[in-house]
Amino acid sequence: MQNDKITLKDLSIFTSDGSGGVFDLIDRTTSLAGKDMLRKHLHHPPDTAENLIATQEAIKFWSKHLQLWPKIISNGTIVMLEKFFESADNVSAPPTGITLMMGTMMQKVFNKQEYFLTKFSLSHLSDFLKGCQQLAEIADNEVVPSALRHELDAINKELEHRLANKMMNVNPDAQYSELAQLNYQARREMKSMVYRLINHYARLDAWQSMARATNEHKWVFPEILPALPIRFEMEQLYHPLIQQPIGYDITFDNSRNFLVLTGANMSGKTTFMRSLGVGALMAHLGMGVPAKALRISFLQGIITNMHVEDNILKGESYFFAEVQRMKQTAEKLQQHQPHLVLMDELFKGTNVHDAYECTKAVMDGLLNHNNHLMILSTHLYEVAHQFAENKEILFSYFETELDKDSSYRFTYKLKPGISNDRIGYRILQKEGVISLLQKKR
Repeated sequence: MQNDKITLKDLSIFTSDGSGGVFDLIDRTTSLAGKDMLRKHLHHPPDTAENLIATQEAIKFWSKHLQLWPKIISNGTIVMLEKFFESADNVSAPPTGITLMMGTMMQKVFNKQEYFLTKFSLSHLSDFLKGCQQLAEIADNEVVPSALRHELDAINKELEHRLANKMMNVNPDAQYSELAQLNYQARREMKSMVYRLINHYARLDAWQSMARATNEHKWVFPEILPALPIRFEMEQLYHPLIQQPIGYDITFDNSRNFLVLTGANMSGKTTFMRSLGVGALMAHLGMGVPAKALRISFLQGIITNMHVEDNILKGESYFFAEVQRMKQTAEKLQQHQPHLVLMDELFKGTNVHDAYECTKAVMDGLLNHNNHLMILSTHLYEVAHQFAENKEILFSYFETELDKDSSYRFTYKLKPGISNDRIGYRILQKEGVISLLQKKR
């Protein structure tokens, strides 16, 4: 799956201040290396249905066996090893005779910092290798899926290094001469091997993180279907960042792959689209999704047209930015592999007449692409009514209950059909804007 930065921003996967997004909700990694790997996984999910299913099986395994995750390795362990090996390329000679002749007590007195750094570093290296050995041994005692076995076998292969067993059994209280020799050997011969192990560990850390989040939030693993014929079927799918969410039930397929959403402002259209986008992305990470059940075809990517920004430095208007994003969307739709396309209130940067004509033209064009899933929300109810007889389009709306006293209530429930609710003036009145403007100073 391929997703650009605009899509990830529109779906609130990562936030500008680094907190509060979907990433934070699923980040249960135990190391910075694992966190970085998880972030890469969100930017670049598995690229084929086969790889996605293999990743999902690995995450399912961890969801049932989290007790096997090695506690001996901490984030501090990884950080310490990275610092330990940073200067390894500068090590050209073994410890000198003077260094070896100095006893442990002398080192503690005259070279205290180096003594404790050596001891501390070797201790962390030993813990890391022991933790990796614990991971490798999982394949000996459990039936593990292929993607996980591939990582565990790679770890086991690295542990065949001639110094691995010696470093695992290092005595941190040994004589300084022995520690100094081990320190030299490790930095001289094990750097690339340890870095490869850290990479394998980070990938496993990302997988166990998604498994842990799935268990913690009681999400369900979706069923991944072949890319074509396209299908997206959900039961009680909800947005994971909302405290008291509303669940959605809807099914898309080749015959009904285009949904047009109507409804008043703030009635729930954008939240609905984000829920589908986040659910689809999480499914393509291989983890559980916030739903009672979900079946989805493998998608090539998700494209959003939700929060377009103008570019003052380039002299580009908001409307021009909207057109450029729509052009990018059209280019993606030329691909045979299916995408999920989310379009929220197109052409807000122009007048109502232009917005109507542009939206109508875009909808006409979108009907030529039935191998993609497309959702478009609009306030322009007249556009929706223009296509009301088209059997290829699903029409749904979010209900608003209106009272005679100008009050209103959002139900956030998705209903079939086209809305005719117009409550903009009511909101303006309720918020006291009109009365404030009518007051004279």
